[in-house]
Amino acid sequence: MSSKYPAETDQKAVPQPPAPADEEPRSLRIEDWLTVIVMAALALITFVNVIVRYLTNSSFAWTEEFSVFLMIVLALVAGSAAVGRDRHIRIEFFCDAGSALRRRRLAQLGALMVALLFALIAVLSVRTLYDDFRYEETSPGIGVPQWWYTVWLPVLSTVIALRAIGLLIRRTRQPDVEYLVDETIPDATDAGDRQP
Repeated sequence: MSSKYPAETDQKAVPQPPAPADEEPRSLRIEDWLTVIVMAALALITFVNVIVRYLTNSSFAWTEEFSVFLMIVLALVAGSAAVGRDRHIRIEFFCDAGSALRRRRLAQLGALMVALLFALIAVLSVRTLYDDFRYEETSPGIGVPQWWYTVWLPVLSTVIALRAIGLLIRRTRQPDVEYLVDETIPDATDAGDRQP
């Protein structure tokens, strides 16, 4: 007679999926929190404006201008998070087909192009920022200095370019076998639960 309990003999050894080699950078929490803060500010501004418009039949003049600014900041912050997580838009037919070397080269090329694009945007927007500051441009809605809004374009574009460079480095160091893993296949723990 066996000294093992029946529950121990009936259990199958379920293979554990390998730990991901490139964990998500912890610094992406900054973008996550900025996204939450900007979305909360947008919701609050819109809510207050609707209440004021309902009660007084007029609205705050600054809300539209500030909301547009926050939407642009939100798009750039979310773009930075998407690049950092490698979730930017791409044509999956080309990116997921072929050998591991081809996938690696396409991932590196994509990260490099994103880095170059946003570095160029950062450099060119510095000129716009300088012109806004030099000519003392003011915003059309509430008359604050325009550079208060413009300063964030080169800053956030630089952050996106740095995220893309970090992604390029991670993809360069990643082993070839990770490019061949199909993410559509359920992991081993789900497959072990189902009986044919």
